[in-house]
Amino acid sequence: MLRFITRKLIYGLLVLVGVVIVVFFLFQGFGDPARLVIGQTGDSATIKNIRKELALDQPKWKQFVLYVNDVSPIAIHSKEDIQRKELKGFFIGTEKKFAIKLPYLRRSYQTKKDVSEVLLEALPGTVILALAAMLFATIVGIFLGVVAAVKQNTWMDTSSIFASVLGISAPSFFMGIVIAYLFGFVLSNITGLTMTGSLFAIDPFNGRELQLQNLILPALTLGIRPLAIITQLTRSAMLDVLEQDYIRTAYAKGLNKRTVVIRHGVRNALNPVITAITGWFAELLAGAFFVEYIFGWKGIGKVTVDALEKLDFPVVMGSVLITATFFIIVNLLADILYGIIDPRVRVK
Repeated sequence: MLRFITRKLIYGLLVLVGVVIVVFFLFQGFGDPARLVIGQTGDSATIKNIRKELALDQPKWKQFVLYVNDVSPIAIHSKEDIQRKELKGFFIGTEKKFAIKLPYLRRSYQTKKDVSEVLLEALPGTVILALAAMLFATIVGIFLGVVAAVKQNTWMDTSSIFASVLGISAPSFFMGIVIAYLFGFVLSNITGLTMTGSLFAIDPFNGRELQLQNLILPALTLGIRPLAIITQLTRSAMLDVLEQDYIRTAYAKGLNKRTVVIRHGVRNALNPVITAITGWFAELLAGAFFVEYIFGWKGIGKVTVDALEKLDFPVVMGSVLITATFFIIVNLLADILYGIIDPRVRVK
């Protein structure tokens, strides 16, 4: 099991290295960062100083090395760098210090705040949205899949298959627009929901107020596709399990149908479903950009789209790195969990 986990960690690190390389060279060719920092009215001397501060006067390979040194948790920094960048971690040495630190994602061109601070403010919104969408998709998807398998070749089975195919076929951004317009505008008087809104509303007298109703529509939109996948996987796994010998033995012992289905059928059919749930949770963390933007939900997706519109590339680059890291961690946990549940997948 230890070798299995180690191998997955190495694969994850290699993927993250590839993401860092792609992100750096993808966003280095757009605009002049010095102009983006001070605007179009800065004089040449100021621009020159900023270019020097951002290491833009160095060759590309050296800029890349400095960027990797910043985002890596293990690096070497000068005493001045540590103070100027306000790095946090453990540092060993005098002038040049060996650092075990939090990754430094640099500063936003627009707000001048640390990118990590900007993204950490938005991260809880994305995590809450993904958890709510996954909870909705898991509960409803497993229920529909079990019903479709137990009632095979009936209208319930046909309806579940049709709904799941429709859910897989409809893109999230399209469903987001339809759901926002229908439930947040046309039927807003009945539903009490609005088209846009975040988890907290700012009240000048009472401070921040929790607005859970704003979570319903984006979570519903984001959960449609994984719900469809989970429904089909549960149905297929249940049909396979219900034909096994131990199911017939359970019936022969006199157990009722509900007990056999729930205690012997569903439990043994959940292995592929658990893999889908964990994998889709990582997908939701990475793919909530358009849904957050459509519903005005303050999360990493909306912050990233806003930053892209303003050419605030450090925020965009930091967002991609954080999203990729979460994706790798969740998939690693999924592999470990699947290896614990089903020993056949462990690498010996």
